[in-house]
Amino acid sequence: MQESDWKSVLDAASNAALEYLGSLPDRPVFPTADHATIRAALDHPPTARGIDAVRVVDELARDLEPYVAAQASGRYFGYVVGGLHPAAFGADLLLTAWDQNASLYPSTPGVSVAEELAAEWLVDLLGLPGESSVGFVTGGQMATFTCLAAARHQVLRDVGWNVEADGLAGAPRITVVVKSGAHSTVLRALRFLGLGERALVTVACDDEDNMRPDALEKVLASVHGPTMIVVECGNVNTGSFDDFAAVADLAEAHRAAGNPTWVHVDGAVMLLAAAAPAMAARTAGLSRLDSWSTDGHKLLNVSYDCGIAICAHASAHRAAMSVQAAYLEQGEGGRDPMDWGPDFSRRARRRRRPGRADDRAGPPFRRPARREWSGRDRERRHVQSGARALARA
Repeated sequence: MQESDWKSVLDAASNAALEYLGSLPDRPVFPTADHATIRAALDHPPTARGIDAVRVVDELARDLEPYVAAQASGRYFGYVVGGLHPAAFGADLLLTAWDQNASLYPSTPGVSVAEELAAEWLVDLLGLPGESSVGFVTGGQMATFTCLAAARHQVLRDVGWNVEADGLAGAPRITVVVKSGAHSTVLRALRFLGLGERALVTVACDDEDNMRPDALEKVLASVHGPTMIVVECGNVNTGSFDDFAAVADLAEAHRAAGNPTWVHVDGAVMLLAAAAPAMAARTAGLSRLDSWSTDGHKLLNVSYDCGIAICAHASAHRAAMSVQAAYLEQGEGGRDPMDWGPDFSRRARRRRRPGRADDRAGPPFRRPARREWSGRDRERRHVQSGARALARA
């Protein structure tokens, strides 16, 4: 395309984007049209010849915009969805224009270094061990998968089993300890990893979905051999935080008794709370655990998709994720982003430079909703259907 063509496309897209953003204070939060109506509006069969790029963008904006949910609106309270920060929006535009495959330093050194710095800032911001490794992935699901893959490697290596070389057939059994009501992405990650949901042992929680340390102690007393424990930093239903200091103490005792142990923190909702001094009591002991997963597109308010996997044990992280091939050059110092995530091809993760929360002023962005209605499907569906009918909240 000629330079003028790129400008025309960018103008068409930016005009439509600004109109949408300007409509957020007043537009319906949820589209009222049904599935058939939306399909009819968008179902334009492919043409025999190509269509001008500006026309494609114009028609997409015209046909799809009426059915776009206002997730960035301050009136949106569905699920735990963050709003887009203007700096992240600008960065996303640049990354789209640059179109870098961020999986290897030799091919895209600039964005590779940018991600390396973003990782260091984040680890420092959260007060996690300085030697922690960080992988940018697509979301909390893949971040959890990545961390639990590192955990699987470590606890099996500690009993003399190389899971990357020998697989799981004949391997020592791993017990996975989770709280009652653990998030579905944790269970799904265990299926991905070949451990299966029958490897789970469930720990009772209190009425706010906090894992009970006394119940965890009893469970660990009955568990022997390689052990993975999953706790939460911000439960999706209640916003609760598990007692990380108590969990760390129990994990250390379990490890000292000869049981290889790894504790993972599902922090998709509220891991960033560790950056707020006012939340220090709730996040005490967090840095004593082994891995943490979160979503940048929640409290960091970057655009979808951005997941973050952090491991205190870089060697286990790298062993679980790294890949070798004759045509793959290593970056300077032997470190590459491909060592930290499962993707061969991916765009650079959007970011804005984070800052420590100012407890007096409050965060400069809309917080996700704190609570859904756990265990009350009939009530929840009634409220959701009413909200959608009103298209207001």
